[in-house]
Amino acid sequence: MTRQYKNIVILTGAGISAESGLSTFRSEDGLWNKHRVEDVATIEAFIRNPDYVHEFYNEMRPELFAAQPNAAHKAITTLQEKYPAQISVVTQNVDTLHEKAGNKNVYHIHGQINQMVCLNCGHVFESWGAFSSEDTCEKCGVTAMLKPNIVFFGEDLLCMNDVDRLLRSCDLFLSVGTSGVVYPAAGFVQIAKMFGADTYEFNMEKTSNNMMFDAHIYGPAGTTLPTFVDKLTAEVKQ
Repeated sequence: MTRQYKNIVILTGAGISAESGLSTFRSEDGLWNKHRVEDVATIEAFIRNPDYVHEFYNEMRPELFAAQPNAAHKAITTLQEKYPAQISVVTQNVDTLHEKAGNKNVYHIHGQINQMVCLNCGHVFESWGAFSSEDTCEKCGVTAMLKPNIVFFGEDLLCMNDVDRLLRSCDLFLSVGTSGVVYPAAGFVQIAKMFGADTYEFNMEKTSNNMMFDAHIYGPAGTTLPTFVDKLTAEVKQ
């Protein structure tokens, strides 16, 4: 790598959080395997039985609150501190591990577990507390309209205007710990590549959109990403 980059976009998925222990949600006894998606992650489910949906996310918050960033998250902070470029993080994860690690310019396209949104007035606020259908919006005063600020199936992703702008202007695109299956995030590499970015994939194994990347770095992100960052920062032109 000898190119001096000006705009770097890092897309992260579940794989980067797994090394902080959050893969347990999808394990055999994990939280997601105890509930049907249709019952906890659709707007129809929320309208039908809001307290059941609230209970699901109430149960999830303590573990995400306690989770700590790993070496991959910290490597992004190092990159942002040492490399002279605009560096943005676009994450599919609803945890706050990027923020805990000190990452800046983080865009949560699937929402955040520590946020609530009022379906009546659109007010968004942060809280790690438990909620129910009896809670009232602090801004508009309407009860039973607070929803976890998580993008449910069928809802539009968040921050997409910003993300599109970043992808069109970036010259280095890194995909870390994402399967490359779920769209539109799986198509981000294609947009970045179309506008001239170098593209790197960090994953444990080959993914379905393997051909879209210029290079593939396999192994735990907590090992591979810090090594990559060290090399990139060492090449900064003095």
